[in-house]
Amino acid sequence: MPRTGGYGEAALVEGSVEFDVRDAALLRAIDRTGSVAQASSELGRSRARALNRIETLEAAFGSLVERRRGGSDGGGSRLTENATTLLNRYERLQVALDATAQVPETVLGGTVTAVDGALASVETAVGPIRGLHDGVEQGQQVQVRVGADAITVLDEAVEPDPDSTSARNRLSGTVSDVERGSAVVTIDVDVAGPTFQALLTADSEQRLELREDCEVTLTWKATATRIVRERE
Repeated sequence: MPRTGGYGEAALVEGSVEFDVRDAALLRAIDRTGSVAQASSELGRSRARALNRIETLEAAFGSLVERRRGGSDGGGSRLTENATTLLNRYERLQVALDATAQVPETVLGGTVTAVDGALASVETAVGPIRGLHDGVEQGQQVQVRVGADAITVLDEAVEPDPDSTSARNRLSGTVSDVERGSAVVTIDVDVAGPTFQALLTADSEQRLELREDCEVTLTWKATATRIVRERE
């Protein structure tokens, strides 16, 4: 199971064991040096601790390091096919996380007005916004973060779906900038002062006939909104 937490972090989880950046570095060093001892020395870790960590990982993820004793090739250690597959999985997750971290965000300040389980409502400069929170309390000053890739852009005349309005945030605004890339279009939308950024495909941009000064509606799920406490 993949997990991401914070910016730049990635981990593969099996039960209670996490395979993270330090574990990936250890396996790569073993592959490069052909020795657990040399890999440990290169990384500034003890051989005993490295071996213990490998045992923990293997109990969760299966065989990772094949250790050979003596023989014509001098012994040493090498990665199993399973270890190579695990490293490839981790690297793909890290690439995906890095790409996500580069997606622009709209950040608003506000005050928590209500907390309902994992969701909270925040009064902001553009009105109330609902989102997932990290342990906030009513009356607390927070930041509301919305990724540009989470926002759906609609024609301003489109009526909301009555079955989805409770689970979505919805705002109207005016397009102030359109930046066309090779595959993705980034637009800026002014909403009562603050500017939201949204990502669209070129097909969506053409279908909506987007241009500067046109009116659009932005909608996104509450579960795609992060509410975080302001750092003191």
